[in-house]
Amino acid sequence: MAKKLIKGLYAITPNELDTAELIRKTRLALQGDATVLQYRNKLANADLQLAQATALRQLTREFASTFIVNDNVQLAAQVDADGVHLGGEDGSIEMARQLLGAEKIIGVSCYNRAPLALAKNSQLIDYIAFGAFFSSSTKPDAAQAELDLLHWAKQNISIPVVAIGGITLQNAPLLINAGADALAVISAVFDAEDIQVTAQQFSTLFKQGLA
Repeated sequence: MAKKLIKGLYAITPNELDTAELIRKTRLALQGDATVLQYRNKLANADLQLAQATALRQLTREFASTFIVNDNVQLAAQVDADGVHLGGEDGSIEMARQLLGAEKIIGVSCYNRAPLALAKNSQLIDYIAFGAFFSSSTKPDAAQAELDLLHWAKQNISIPVVAIGGITLQNAPLLINAGADALAVISAVFDAEDIQVTAQQFSTLFKQGLA
């Protein structure tokens, strides 16, 4: 089976402990054509993470969306996610590939560091994430990435590039025009008054191919 493409709106779940509410919000985002969903919940314990990830795996299958688990390779394998996203201190890429197998997706964060991206741009990973490009309520102390990094990546990196950090409908076009293949968004989607409409607006930016 061919790997799914990382492109378009890449929705990342909020720290929601109410599983029913998490599923409700996520369904709306997927109805708005989010093509990728990453499960990320820093407040949940292991049992709740398993329950939520299992429910989200079923939901993403319903929408034929790509399902990624943040940080936790074992959880990704346990729920048969499409892949895992690893931060700078989330363990070995080689071990993740060995556990998940060749057909699963592995993405890595490279923050604002081009040399790190080159070092990780190997056959073992499937996409790279840069950011934060703008001030982020999720990670207010995150290192700042510049738009030039996306221009550089399109010339030097052969795998999809994801932009993250403080992304809104207003600044998203700058990132798309600079070369981002996908935009990773949390609060701008899940805190929106109308989650489905907001997700659709993000998705439309990619479909139009313009800003």
